[in-house]
Amino acid sequence: MTTQAAEPSAKEMRLVIGASSLGTVFEWYDFFIYGTLAASGIIGRTFFPAGNEVLQALLAWAGFAVGFGFRPLGAILFGYLGDKLGRKYTFLVTITLMGVATAGVGLVPSYAAIGIAAPVLIILLRICQGLALGGEYGGAAIYVAEHSSHGRAGFHTSFIQASVIGGFILSIAVVLVCRFGMPLEIWNAWGWRVPFLFSIVLLAVSLWMRLKLSESPVFKAMKEAGETAKNPFVESFIYPGNRKRLFVALFGIAAGLTVIWYTATFSVLSFLQGPMRLDATAAQLITGGAAVIGIVFFIFFGHLSDRVGRKKPIVIGYALTLVLLFPLFWVIGNAANPELAAAARRAPVIVTGPHCGYDPFASVQPDECGKLLDYFSKKGVTYNTAKAPAVTVSIGGNPVNDTEPAALDAALAAAGYQLDRVVPSGGNLVVIVLAILGLVALSGATYGPVAALLSEMFPSRIRYSSMSIPYHIGTGYFGGFLPLISQLIVAKTGDPYAGLWYTFAVVALALVVTVWGLEETVAPKPVRR
Repeated sequence: MTTQAAEPSAKEMRLVIGASSLGTVFEWYDFFIYGTLAASGIIGRTFFPAGNEVLQALLAWAGFAVGFGFRPLGAILFGYLGDKLGRKYTFLVTITLMGVATAGVGLVPSYAAIGIAAPVLIILLRICQGLALGGEYGGAAIYVAEHSSHGRAGFHTSFIQASVIGGFILSIAVVLVCRFGMPLEIWNAWGWRVPFLFSIVLLAVSLWMRLKLSESPVFKAMKEAGETAKNPFVESFIYPGNRKRLFVALFGIAAGLTVIWYTATFSVLSFLQGPMRLDATAAQLITGGAAVIGIVFFIFFGHLSDRVGRKKPIVIGYALTLVLLFPLFWVIGNAANPELAAAARRAPVIVTGPHCGYDPFASVQPDECGKLLDYFSKKGVTYNTAKAPAVTVSIGGNPVNDTEPAALDAALAAAGYQLDRVVPSGGNLVVIVLAILGLVALSGATYGPVAALLSEMFPSRIRYSSMSIPYHIGTGYFGGFLPLISQLIVAKTGDPYAGLWYTFAVVALALVVTVWGLEETVAPKPVRR
């Protein structure tokens, strides 16, 4: 399936990996900086209608999801160009589009200044980011894979996988530097825009490095032999055996790895800052620090896949995720805010009513019971509901007669609920980081080998399209909508852990599809004795 071409020298290979990986870090930084600030609430209160914090958060995450939703279209467009015109120039275009769109987010006036035009502009720029990212990952991964020597593709492309988490880390680092480098008033007023505008600097560095690269040797050899596809998009669906490969790549690989990855990063960050009531800076430092340490897992499992094959680490990673997902989050929750966790066990909140429903998309809840659930959701307090003729609230079995917010605050405080922002103690901090590292290790096992795997699954003439389309549909829809769906589940149920069932279900599906349909793409490399 691969056109033969001369292998690059070690020096050329270092440049290929370095330039491709650094550009991928920058491009994912551009995409993630929105999510990093959305988790802190800045995006919601700046660009979306005011009046309901939960609604603002959901709308902000909906904007996050929109970018992912357009990744498949970008994969189709730039996959076609990558298979027709070449790998190098295609991802030069994608990184330019991403950089300009990201800087544009930093220039959009607030909702208070221009009204509905603000969220409209944000959504349009997120669409541009999604289109760009749809072409970037496949281009960079294939470019490195097609330069790699036999038996080294897993290791070499693992740096592209690690670059994705590198973009997340960089987004947190830049946010923290900017926050500590200016007064809080300036940060809240306009300073948070600086990380978006910083994208222009990253774009300049990326273009400078990538312009030094030559075209992929596989593509050059294929073009010289006249073997390029006439219509890569159509051929991706009619090439013998490719439909099954596309199905497995979508539901078995992309869907599974992406929900684990986003659960280990953005879900953890939102969980700490939201229901666990951690100080925002502490939550970002903890999550970012664990991600920095966890990069080694992506490199390790990519390298391991050269020896044991691509399928084994992914299948084992999926199975372990199903076993460990909830326990690891329970560990994080109990260590992050022990008093809050203990209060929830000791004095559970129960809300009753004849029709006790909560609509997180409503600016004002239609009935008294909905208003109570809205109050507890905003506080991050776990609650249970029960059907009864009258609307009542009990905390630890004690009825609360006055349901005004001030009275509820007092009742929660009396029951031991710690609702102030907290910073974990040293011992608990270690526990949290270790639990997050467990999640990142699961992500590394399922994500580290994937760039090599997907590159090897498809013929070189349609590789860019065939790899990018299922990858970005899977990551765009299953992963991109994870924060929104999980937050919605949490808001509807009052259980901060309930959103994890979405991750569990997708990973279970991915495990079944992978075991059933994934054929090994590389013979395991023998271990030297």
